[in-house]
Formats: sequence, structure tokens, C-alpha cells
Amino acid sequence: MDYILAPSILAADFTKLGEEIRLTEENGAAWLHFDVMDGMFVPSISFGMPVLRSIRHATGQFMDAHLMVQDPIRYVEAFKEAGADGVTVHLEACPDVKAALDKIHACGMKAGLSICPETPAAEVEKYLGDVEMILIMCVHPGFGGQKFIPESLDKIRTVRAMAVEKGMDLNIQVDGGVYLTNVHEVLDAGANVIVAGSAVFNGSPAENTKNFMEILKSYE
Repeated sequence: MDYILAPSILAADFTKLGEEIRLTEENGAAWLHFDVMDGMFVPSISFGMPVLRSIRHATGQFMDAHLMVQDPIRYVEAFKEAGADGVTVHLEACPDVKAALDKIHACGMKAGLSICPETPAAEVEKYLGDVEMILIMCVHPGFGGQKFIPESLDKIRTVRAMAVEKGMDLNIQVDGGVYLTNVHEVLDAGANVIVAGSAVFNGSPAENTKNFMEILKSYE
């Protein structure tokens, strides 16, 4: 199993975004995470396709689009055209979850399914055969800087156990409140894709990325 760091550019300094992305890539971060918010499914509004499109020309990293938007199937093709390699949708935001996941695959991208803290892990089981990744939100989506919800660890364990039982090499991503001080806990629980925003971009993105990667490599 690969252990992956996905820095969330929502926490980056947009006045020097290209440089900060370059530093994460040079120091081992294989993915970039894009938190796309519409002001409807979550209260905040962030950014959309133009940001991905411009960054696509600046990096070879896997571009991981997390759509925190209502009825996300409407935007799947546009994110493919903008350069996304994978799209994750929220179970709670999809009128037809299977249709949204099928659309992502039809566009040639990796499909992910995310659940909010209130949603039981059991809700994703019937979709495991339709995704490459499950995203466990460890904070309430829409705002950065929240504290990690400890109950998320049980969800991670539950989803990993489901995947093992089915013989699946499933990516389990965690997003929200993950820092160098607690990343071991989520890795031990079964996560292998770590989204980190302020933990990477506050201070030195290069040093923070190196420190995360040292820990992740120790699990491989």
C-alpha cells in the first residue's frame, strides 16, 4: 500500500502559490488536494476549475479534487477538463451516488466517496466496489483549523476492515485536523492518504512536507 501526502492548497499563501506547490512536490508530496466549496453544501465558498487549470501546468502531482458541493455530478466533466486526476464526492450531497461515481470513471478519473462526521461508516460499504478511495472527514466540512474529531479513528478502522474483508487495496483518505502530532493515530487506524493544510503550509512547506514524508515512509 502506498502512503501519500496530499497538501490542501486551501491553506496555502495564494500570493506565492506556485512556489509553495513546487516545494511540496520537491519534498515528496505526490498529490495536491483541492477543497472545492459552493456555499450551499457547506457554508464557505473557495475556488473552482480555473485554479485547477492554472496549477495543472505547474505540477506533475496527482490533482485530487474534493467536491464539497451540492449535486456534484454536474461538475465532473468540467473538473476533468480542468486537469483533475481524481474527484471525490460527498455521499450526503449526491441524489444518486452510483451515478456520480460512474460519471467520474467515465471521464477517466479515479473516484472517491466522502462522508461527514455524522454519517456512519457502514453507509459506504455498498459503494466500495465503485471507488478507489473513501474519504473520512475528521472535522465538519467547510472551514479549516478545526480540531480533529477522535471518533473518526473508529470510522477509519471500520472502513479498513471492510476493505480487508473484501480483499480490496482501498485508499482511505483523512481530511481535517491532522498534524505531525497525531498523524500516527490515523495511520495506525488504517488511513494511507493524509490531507494536511495548515500543517504543511504554515511555516516552511518544505520542512513540513519532509517531516510528514519521513513518517509516511516508515509505514511502507
